[in-house]
Amino acid sequence: MSVTSRYREAWEGFWREAPDEPGAVFWDAEPALTAGLHLPLFEPHLTDPGLPLVDLGCGNGTQTRFLADRFPHVVGADLAEAALDHARHADPVGQATYRGLNAAEKGEAETLHAELGDANVYMRGVLHQCEPDDRQPMIDGIAALVGERGRAFIVELSEAARAILGGLAHSPAGPPPKLAPIFRHGIAPGEVADDAVPEYLRAAGLTVLASGDLPLTTTEFAPDGTPIELPSKWLVAGRTW
Repeated sequence: MSVTSRYREAWEGFWREAPDEPGAVFWDAEPALTAGLHLPLFEPHLTDPGLPLVDLGCGNGTQTRFLADRFPHVVGADLAEAALDHARHADPVGQATYRGLNAAEKGEAETLHAELGDANVYMRGVLHQCEPDDRQPMIDGIAALVGERGRAFIVELSEAARAILGGLAHSPAGPPPKLAPIFRHGIAPGEVADDAVPEYLRAAGLTVLASGDLPLTTTEFAPDGTPIELPSKWLVAGRTW
C-alpha cells in the first residue's frame, strides 16, 4: 500500500465518523476566526481576484462556503470523498463546487488546472498532516494550480505547536475529545520545520511574496475555558517575472 493510500484511508475513516455539527471537528473553527483573518493578508497580493479559488484540503467545507461568499468561483477539493460528502451536505444551494483531488499527484492538479485555468489557492493546516514524502509533491501540485497568474495562501502549524499538541495528547485525562479521533485513525500530526515550507515553494518555482505569524484557532478548549490556539505561520506565494 502506498503512502498516499494509507493517508487516504485514514482520512476516509475519520470523516465517515465525524459529526455534522458545526465545530465538532478539532480545527473546524468559525470562519471569522480562520479564513476571515487570512483574507486581509491574502487579498492584497492577488493579481486577479476573479480567478477561481481552490480551497485545498477543504474537509467539511466550513471555510469553503465562507470563501464562496467572497469569490465568484470557489472549488472545495479534498482527498477524502467522505469529507466531500459532509461539504456537499452542508451546502445544499451549491455556493461552491466540490471535487476529489490528490494534490500530491501532479497529474491530478494539472487536470484541474486544465479545467479551471490559473487559480488562487487557499490551504490551511494540511502539510503537517501529510506524509513527509508527499509534502514536496503537494506543493508542486499547488504550483501547477496557480499557473502564471494565481497566488497561494498557505497556513501551517509552526514547530512550536508540537509541544502544545504533545501536551494535549499525553495529558493524564487523555487527549481532548475532538483531538482523540485524529490519533485513533492514525493521523498523528507531524512537525514541519519552520524553514521547510519556503524551501518547498522555491523548489516548486514559486516565490514567497509575504509571510508572518498568526495563531490558528481550534474548536477545543483549555481547562480554564479559553479556546486552544496553535502557533502557525502563513505565506503568500506565486510566480514572479
